[in-house]
Amino acid sequence: MSRNDNSDPLTCEDLIFFVNGKKVVEKNADPEMTLLTYLRTKLRLTGTKLGCAEGGCGACTVMVSKYNHGEQKISHYSVNACLSPVCSMHGMAVTTVEGIGSTKTKLHPVQERIAKSHGSQCGFCTPGIVMSMYTLLRNNPQPSYDDMLSAFEGNLCRCTGYRPIIEGYQTFTKEYCCGGAGNDKCCRNANLNVEEEGMSTELVKPSEFVPYDPSQEPIFPPELMNSDVYCSKTVQFCNDRVKWIRPSTLQELMNLKSQYPHAKMVIGNTEIGVEVKFKNQFYPVILVPTHISELQKITVTSDGVVFGASVTLSTFEHVLKTQIAELPEYKCGVFSAIVEMLRWFAGHQIRNVAAIGGNIMTASPISDLNPLFMAAGCKLTVISTNGTRQVTMGDGFFTGYRKTILEPEEVLLSIHIPHTREDEYFYGYKQSPRREDDIAIVNAGMRVVFESGTNMVKDLAMSYGGMAPTTVMAKKTMTGLIGRKWNDGLINSVCDYLAEDLPLSPSAPGGMIEYRKTLTASFFFKFYLSVLDKLNGKEVAETSVPYSFKSSLSGIHKDTIQSTQMYQEVAPGQPVDDAVGRPMVHLSAYKQATGEARYCDDIPPIQGELYLAMVTSTKAHAEIRSIDASEALAIEGVHTFVSHTDVQGSNKFGIGASCDEEVYASDKVYCVGQVIGAIVADSQAIAQRAAKLVSIDYKELEPIITIEEAITHESFYKPIRSIEKGNIQAGFEMSDHVQEGEMKMGGQEHFYLETFCCIAIPKGEDGEMEIISSTQSPTKSQKIAASALGVSESRVVSKVKRLGGGFGGKETRCCVHSAVVAVAAQKVGQPVRCMLDRDEDMCTTGTRHPFMARYKVGFTNSGQVKALELTLYSNAGLSTDLSHPVIDRALFHSDNVYMIPNIKVTGYVCKTNIPSNTAFRGFGGPQGLLFAENWITNVAVKCGISQEKVREINMYKEGELTHFNQAVTLNNTLQRCWEDCLQKSDYQRRRRQVDIFNSENRWKKRGIAIIPTKFGISFTFTPLNQAGALVHVYTDGSVLIAHGGTEMGQGLHTKMIQVASRALKVPTSKIFISETSTNTVPNTSPTAASASSDLNGEAIKKACETILERLEPYIYANPKGSWEDWVGAAYMDRVSLSSTGFYKTPNIGYDWETNSGQPFNYFTVGVGCSEVEIDCLTGDHHVIRTDIIMDLGQSLNPAIDIGQIEGAYMQGYGLFTIEDHRWSPTGVLLTRGPGMYKIPGFGDVPTQFNVSLLSNCPNERAIYSSKAVGEPPLFLASAVFFAIKDAIMSARADAGITGVFRLDSPATSERIRMACQDQFTEKFPAAKPGTFTPWFVRI
Repeated sequence: MSRNDNSDPLTCEDLIFFVNGKKVVEKNADPEMTLLTYLRTKLRLTGTKLGCAEGGCGACTVMVSKYNHGEQKISHYSVNACLSPVCSMHGMAVTTVEGIGSTKTKLHPVQERIAKSHGSQCGFCTPGIVMSMYTLLRNNPQPSYDDMLSAFEGNLCRCTGYRPIIEGYQTFTKEYCCGGAGNDKCCRNANLNVEEEGMSTELVKPSEFVPYDPSQEPIFPPELMNSDVYCSKTVQFCNDRVKWIRPSTLQELMNLKSQYPHAKMVIGNTEIGVEVKFKNQFYPVILVPTHISELQKITVTSDGVVFGASVTLSTFEHVLKTQIAELPEYKCGVFSAIVEMLRWFAGHQIRNVAAIGGNIMTASPISDLNPLFMAAGCKLTVISTNGTRQVTMGDGFFTGYRKTILEPEEVLLSIHIPHTREDEYFYGYKQSPRREDDIAIVNAGMRVVFESGTNMVKDLAMSYGGMAPTTVMAKKTMTGLIGRKWNDGLINSVCDYLAEDLPLSPSAPGGMIEYRKTLTASFFFKFYLSVLDKLNGKEVAETSVPYSFKSSLSGIHKDTIQSTQMYQEVAPGQPVDDAVGRPMVHLSAYKQATGEARYCDDIPPIQGELYLAMVTSTKAHAEIRSIDASEALAIEGVHTFVSHTDVQGSNKFGIGASCDEEVYASDKVYCVGQVIGAIVADSQAIAQRAAKLVSIDYKELEPIITIEEAITHESFYKPIRSIEKGNIQAGFEMSDHVQEGEMKMGGQEHFYLETFCCIAIPKGEDGEMEIISSTQSPTKSQKIAASALGVSESRVVSKVKRLGGGFGGKETRCCVHSAVVAVAAQKVGQPVRCMLDRDEDMCTTGTRHPFMARYKVGFTNSGQVKALELTLYSNAGLSTDLSHPVIDRALFHSDNVYMIPNIKVTGYVCKTNIPSNTAFRGFGGPQGLLFAENWITNVAVKCGISQEKVREINMYKEGELTHFNQAVTLNNTLQRCWEDCLQKSDYQRRRRQVDIFNSENRWKKRGIAIIPTKFGISFTFTPLNQAGALVHVYTDGSVLIAHGGTEMGQGLHTKMIQVASRALKVPTSKIFISETSTNTVPNTSPTAASASSDLNGEAIKKACETILERLEPYIYANPKGSWEDWVGAAYMDRVSLSSTGFYKTPNIGYDWETNSGQPFNYFTVGVGCSEVEIDCLTGDHHVIRTDIIMDLGQSLNPAIDIGQIEGAYMQGYGLFTIEDHRWSPTGVLLTRGPGMYKIPGFGDVPTQFNVSLLSNCPNERAIYSSKAVGEPPLFLASAVFFAIKDAIMSARADAGITGVFRLDSPATSERIRMACQDQFTEKFPAAKPGTFTPWFVRI
């Protein structure tokens, strides 16, 4: 179809819109292109990032502004640029992060405050968060705290833990007072005693923030205000595949719908965009009714409100809130339920563009609004060229999966939302894995009408989502309750009715069958109690809501976050230029906040650059019979197909000693997602489209997916490691109790915001190749690529500027992908780029290792542990990768902080048909530690002793030997952390309060737990404990440093500059780090194991000391001279101002045969205490308070270290509670992308969050007496897991169930609810295993 196809009544228009105040005219607008792609590739505005392509992470957030000529009003709203078609911007103004401020000119206060508040670590999410806050301020210059927090519901951050972002932006809110300066009632420090000599709580100085002046914001483009031509005119954009039409009148829309009855109608593209991108859907005609007045109309009537189908959810919510404020409460039942549901419905970026009509017509079986509309009996008006008709949303409206009773040519015109009446009550319910911005597991709308002045049911409507292929009415339940009185006798009847109304096959899509059935009854019970409470107010109820039940009626309200961050101040005499120990802002934070920080995919295209899309296996275990790429190669713009036959060097490689992987699969595939080939094309869109056309014929083989299957088939990688100490049998014999058990811990997706990216650049001679990638291990990327290319490592240069997060996920797996890209670049002789989509990244790069533990523990009546036999199994996947060192660390950490005189721990690495699992923050440590805390908890329960007492009596004493015979030499800091945490958290008093709360509440329970940790610092593979550095001093006095570590948000470069500042005795402003590259520092160890500051810091220090030693004669000769004078004099005297530095950790290594040596340089220890509240009816929970005490020696940078603690804690919180990996029984990852896989959000931060660094605890074994911080704090989030278990125990006790019980990790809402056994769970027993095929398995 040409731009001016004469067969079409419309001609394709020029796309006209504004970006950052500049007019953009696009002559050939592509209707398939998103705004994000246009900004990044056409305008080169790369501050806006691609994080997920499905509107789930907010990294792509921009502000869109438009002028309403009817209302003469400018509106600003945030959108996801990854979903918004660029064509939809016609006649609008777009503002990106580059458009509000710059380090080159002036920072906007929104950018300044997130940076100065230490709210940007890796920085990849920062521009999106900045733009969410900026949009809020453009609409409300002084928002409320709740408004601010709500603005971030569509944004995710994997690094910071959110607290510094929230508190930095809290300074814009009307509740903000003074930032804690001399005010006991400060919004930050209320009720917190933070006074301690020599300690500071000031990481941020809000008094230094630039005031926000809304009058200085850019003006809206006058051209868009002066004429409505862009809004009133029908526009069409087209390419050779798709026609995109925005009609201007209702009649035109009906005509088009008659002409194209199967055309998709799109408002916000929030559903269709995902279908096209991820579900391979193709829609040749798109109709966009966003500018049709009838579909935007809102009419208040005597019995409700009529909303046009194109009204956005944000406007929908605003109008309903206005009505609630103006009308009597009894009329607003439906309105209130909708507003409450919208509170948890997606983020603002989605709600600002998604429409009511779209929510109805997509007919999703888990729609949040459709159950409410159906229960309320909402009336729809539909229209076509044949006329208008009214339809009631009720039973029969949804005719099948994603189908309604509307005819193809009909258009939904409006929906009528009714008032409720005097004797009518309406409530909505939803349970999802994460409260905010999440898809429902089950949701419901419920309405009851009583005979006037009685408790006799006159009418009842109950609608459920998530229980069938459509939203359904519980018809038997509704009929069965008519005429019955509203009393306790209903409950059992309803459970029986619901079981008939809502049957679910054990194999039903979505799984969680018993949980979903239980939720249907739990929701009704909540509804019953809520209505009963209302009837009590009218004095028509036969019974009242028991006092212990009343807390179940209240939802979750998040109070303002209160927090402290306490650290030791630098010594009074420390020179001003000595930066060590000072809370410096991350040196890239300002660039990250303005979008100027450059990540791999932000690098401008290189001349002749092509794009690669991977072709991956769709089978978990199969022989490859044939590959046919002919259809793909026929597409214009496709250059070649790459496979194992194109590998010039070795197609085999291995991460460890085993050479057990292939760059490109040759004859067999061993997991879904394994790379078989690649398409190289002119653009990403062409390459990805062509990759889907490559046809592969397989002969399927039986896969092994789970740990249990691996055990059955004895599918293990060798060697099988064990550590044994003492006499196990004698230990069990001297024990009063011997307890056996099993526990599983799931994997975890890294979910770094920047997916894998690589650019491979052939240099054209001698086989040279430059690889720029997002890797934690430049050397490993260099090695694997060189091997695949068939050249020496010296001819491959691997470079890294910065990473948008890593967490171990970019240590090895991305190196494999770099080799895939390098081979393609070698074949075509041109630069080749590849950046994985989020779903591709999740399906190919592996996760944290899932583990299973079987244990046998012997102990005395007093709780003293005498013996432990522990067997660990890890799910490694298709190759060994780093699985052996991961399980080694798990074995080393199986004691946590407890002295076990007789112990044997064994680790099996399971070989399965899933992507190879890999390093993740903690590296096996959290798994071993969790199992230790599980059995120590069970010991306490069995003995009837408090858990903290059992922990105390088994805790290591100074100098005692671990089970691997390393002395615990901590200068008593473990005991100090424990005692400090008990005191600062006010543990004993709060323990009593929790017990009182639980005695007074049946359906809400609280729990509290205090958990210690001991984490060994070093690589367990001894050769990696080394580092190199290169320091150059230039004649102007500036210093350039190169070292082997990569910057991925952890502040490594900032700390290294602080180290050099002290070593050279110069201010940090003179020191610069550009990048990490294998041609400056060779043979680098991965940036991992929390050891990078220790290793690289010592190497930098040595290099700096060498240079300073060379300068000493000139300093001595001119003591009053400046640094520049001394450097200049040395240069004139022909003294080298460049030096290398090298460091290896001394006295380290371990012998598995003799169980001797010192595997770790030292231990980092800490203690965390968390209190939670759970909803026993749904499994929901929230964290009330968390206190953390960490021994980090003398912190190099308290701001960065506390940021690492908070970020690790939130990542650990996700690991132990909501991050739930689910796989099909045939090995397909089901939880891919933020839509299905949930990491913690802004709303998951503990209401009170206090972090303290232990004072006066120098560590002589690391750089400047510091300690490593990256991994150790993560496990302290397990205090939430054990607090949840504590709360469940109280619920079980109320049901008459006592004693030890099993709770696997993560403690999802499903597991919490089903562990709280009661009369509802008993109604829905599980099907017998082996009698059905489950929808998903946990591996």
